[in-house]
Amino acid sequence: MDEYANIGYAAERESAQKKFLTGTYGWMAVALLISAASAFVTANSYTLLKLIFTGWHYWVLVIGELALVWWLSASIRKISLATAVIGFLGYSVLNGMTLASIFFVYSQESLTVVFITCAAMFAGMALYGLRTKSNLSGYGQYLIMAVWGIIVASLLNILFKSSGLTLIISLVSVAVFAGLTAYDSQKMLAISAHADDSEAYRKVSILGALELYLDFINMFLALLRIFGRRR
Repeated sequence: MDEYANIGYAAERESAQKKFLTGTYGWMAVALLISAASAFVTANSYTLLKLIFTGWHYWVLVIGELALVWWLSASIRKISLATAVIGFLGYSVLNGMTLASIFFVYSQESLTVVFITCAAMFAGMALYGLRTKSNLSGYGQYLIMAVWGIIVASLLNILFKSSGLTLIISLVSVAVFAGLTAYDSQKMLAISAHADDSEAYRKVSILGALELYLDFINMFLALLRIFGRRR
C-alpha cells in the first residue's frame, strides 16, 4: 500500500508542478497577446496617439507602469488573486499603449522578424533554465545589478544621444535579459516543486508570468534597436 501511495503522491506532485508552470507561461503568453492588441489598436487610433504622445501623458503612463509593477511585486501576498490578475493584465494593456510608437519607427517586416527571433531566443533560454543541472541562483544578483546599470546608462544616453552607446546598451540588454529568462525559468521550476492549487501559489504564478513577460519585452526591444529596419 505504501508503494502505491508513494506512486500516487509522486504523480500528484508532477501534475501540480506541470499545472503551475503551464499557468505561469500561459499568463505570460496572454499578456503578450494583450499588449500586441493594445499596441495595434493604439497605433490605429488618432485620438489615442494624440492623447498618449503629446505633452506629459506619455510619461504619466510610463510612471504608472513602473508603479504598477512595484505594487504587484510588493503586495502580491496581501492582495486577492483577482486583483493580481487585473493588475497584471492592466499593466500589459498600458505597456502595449506605450509601445505603439514602434509601428511608426520600424517596418512591419522588421517587427515580425525580430519578434520571431526574440521568441526563439526566449524559448531556448527558458528551456535551458528548466533543463540545466547547473544552479543559476548565484547569477541572479549580478543580472539585477546589470539591469540597474542598463537603466542608468540609458538615462545618461538621453542626454548624450550617442548611437554607439545605444548599440552597446542594446547588446548588453540582450545578454542580460536572455540570462534573466534562464534564471527566472529555473526559479519558477524550483517553486513549482512545492506548488499546489492554493490561491497563494496561483498569485506566485502571476508574479512569475510578469517577470518572464518583462524579460521578453526588454529582450525584444533591445533586438529591435540592433536589427530593426527603420521606416
